[in-house]
Amino acid sequence: MTDRKQVPAGIFPPITTPFDPESGDVALDPLRQNIARLLAEGVDGIVVTGSTGEAPLLDADEQRRLVGAARKELTDGAWLIAGTGAESTRQTIALCVSAASEGADAVLVRPPSYFSAAATEATLATHFRAVADASPVPVLIYNIPKYTHLSLAPALLQQLTSHERIIGVKDSSGDPKNLAAYRAAVPQWSVLAGSASLLVTALELGCQGGVVGVACYTPSLCVQLVREFEQGHRAAAGKLQERITPLDKEIVGKLGPAGVKAAMDAVGLYGGPVRPPLAPISPADRERVSALVRGD
Repeated sequence: MTDRKQVPAGIFPPITTPFDPESGDVALDPLRQNIARLLAEGVDGIVVTGSTGEAPLLDADEQRRLVGAARKELTDGAWLIAGTGAESTRQTIALCVSAASEGADAVLVRPPSYFSAAATEATLATHFRAVADASPVPVLIYNIPKYTHLSLAPALLQQLTSHERIIGVKDSSGDPKNLAAYRAAVPQWSVLAGSASLLVTALELGCQGGVVGVACYTPSLCVQLVREFEQGHRAAAGKLQERITPLDKEIVGKLGPAGVKAAMDAVGLYGGPVRPPLAPISPADRERVSALVRGD
């Protein structure tokens, strides 16, 4: 596997953003406590202000404070990656600079999505290059077509490999063929799966690991899967994948951040409320989530 000190490799929970249930403000103490628990389970770093962290619902100062709070909890060698995608190149750069100033090791940048119908491979390449030019820390490209309605082509990634500050890509398409195409297109980059259902597939393809929502509430299963695979225990890794897949599809895939937060509540972490306009999950879904994480 790739040296974890050089590029992000392993398991990275895209941690949720805790909100105070009364005021709706960002709650930093629960964030720190959650991070400490996840690190104790052996994860290789944390992603803050990503999709699972409800980044589009946060303002720039909230994002900055979340990065700073996370930095204080991370131990030596653990990566802190901050989601910094925004709608303008200017705003994206500002978020990258802010995240770097608060101690982020790298930034995760989605494509702008509001004007997705007008986006071309050329405009996207220009955007990502400009962001990488200005970012004080390395950049990971983020493919999340579920939310952006844009699927980044492998050829676009190939165009960006000449930029020394772009070091990887997270693929949340959920499509194993797309993941394989990314791995083939950018052999020099870190390629991280965004779907826990594809962890074994990703490792078999030579990817470096995953930024997966399941790791927010069952990190040890994901960490153990990677370790088993690295030790050549493919059957054991496959069995762990069978346990992880329903936790991904039923909670992350169907219920989004609200489901991830409910699962965190079920295992004694702080999940708490989502921020409107996102809505809480139903009591029936909450019971289902609790049963899934218990293994019932």
